[in-house]
Amino acid sequence: MNFDAIRAFSAESRGGARLIGVDLGTKTIGLALSDLGRQIATPLETIRRVKFTPDAQRLATLCRQHAVGGLVVGLPLNMDGSEGPRVQSTRAFMRNLAPILPLPHVFFDERLSTAVVTRALIEADASRARRGELVDKLAAAYILQGCLDVMRNLADADADTADDFLSD
Repeated sequence: MNFDAIRAFSAESRGGARLIGVDLGTKTIGLALSDLGRQIATPLETIRRVKFTPDAQRLATLCRQHAVGGLVVGLPLNMDGSEGPRVQSTRAFMRNLAPILPLPHVFFDERLSTAVVTRALIEADASRARRGELVDKLAAAYILQGCLDVMRNLADADADTADDFLSD
């Protein structure tokens, strides 16, 4: 995990603004929204992918509507940590999105997010149809929550280091 990138994103994204988590799939885009304090991620919406421009416009509309300060984008790494075609596609989507939605973003490892969410839905006895409705936005919430937790832990560690430095 690239802690420096997460620290930089935390500083660059507008403080006090919400973040959107993005689970970019080939057929859908799952979205989740943080609270203003960046403590809790909540599933928001699933966009059925059509073409890049309408998909990007819908995402931009939601970002404006919720006064979003940055995006946390799931990076679909292979299980061994290597990058495959889906990672390249995700990076290309974000490059193309930048002129339409000029917000800072950070990539966050999404390995197993869909599997974890699907297992939880199965254990909750959700029907196959209901799982299909929920899985993408829940995976986005899982990704966003992971990043929020890392951001909070890094801020706490940085504060502890500063306190130690000042008390010496």
